[in-house]
Amino acid sequence: MSSAEIAVQVFRKLEREDFRILQIIEAAMAKREFVPIEQIHKYTKVPLERVTYTLDKLDKLNLIYRTHGAYLGYTLNYAGYDCLAINALVKAEIITSFGQTVGVGKEADVYDALSPSEKRIAVKFHRLGRISFRQTRRKRSYIREHSSWLFQSHLAAEREFQTMKLVYENDVSVPQPLSQNRHVIAMGMIEGGELSRYKDIGEAPKVLQEILQNIKKAYLNAHIIHADLSEYNLILRPDGHILIIDWPQAIKTDHKNATELLERDLKNVLTFFNRKFNVELTVAETYKYVIGEAKKLPL
Repeated sequence: MSSAEIAVQVFRKLEREDFRILQIIEAAMAKREFVPIEQIHKYTKVPLERVTYTLDKLDKLNLIYRTHGAYLGYTLNYAGYDCLAINALVKAEIITSFGQTVGVGKEADVYDALSPSEKRIAVKFHRLGRISFRQTRRKRSYIREHSSWLFQSHLAAEREFQTMKLVYENDVSVPQPLSQNRHVIAMGMIEGGELSRYKDIGEAPKVLQEILQNIKKAYLNAHIIHADLSEYNLILRPDGHILIIDWPQAIKTDHKNATELLERDLKNVLTFFNRKFNVELTVAETYKYVIGEAKKLPL
């Protein structure tokens, strides 16, 4: 069972005091990995027995870790962090309930959820730390070596949400960004499947053209490059149109590696379309189109 599944199941069991303890641990983790029980007690302003009772409850619900070293201390795990984010989004009237898992990846889990108006939305939990630090650091230059994975995931979600807002406002086909709290993003529903799963997508050249048009809008209008684009984060919707997801590694067009990363995005997409649907375009001609030096694609 994933940490998000644990959080969704136990969330309704938590009371105001439970969230207060989780928040105190979260705040104190900025200075130390495990927070002494004495420090937690100091900020709760309730009897120590009550603090101990609450900590035991959170431990049994698998929302915190306990250590018995030089001192008795506690730290949040992902499930506890999930509960804090879910609580904030519920209070903000963004979500009311959760449905099924939409997708589980190396660095994020995505869930189906309902808004107060009973509209289906997607909720993405960033999960940095599932792969090695070195691999994550190489992929994301903003990762800080001595910060917790919870903080790194918060930073990734914040960056992705801001990028999604920018490209969405510039008419790039992405899920509508609704809200972000800690390491969690609420967005419009992701309907359809990864392009990699399809054997037949209808008019492949037309689909490719739509993808390249969106890459161009992101580049020229929002000044953003996805920087991790492939058939695995291109969603083919039921109506045949494209949705581009997973933007935490996006960079600005003035980044020192902008040309290299844009060319890599284009190469990934073109290689896939050539291999699977026999659509041939060169990186050079699509690059000129995306940056505005060519008005049309030879499709």
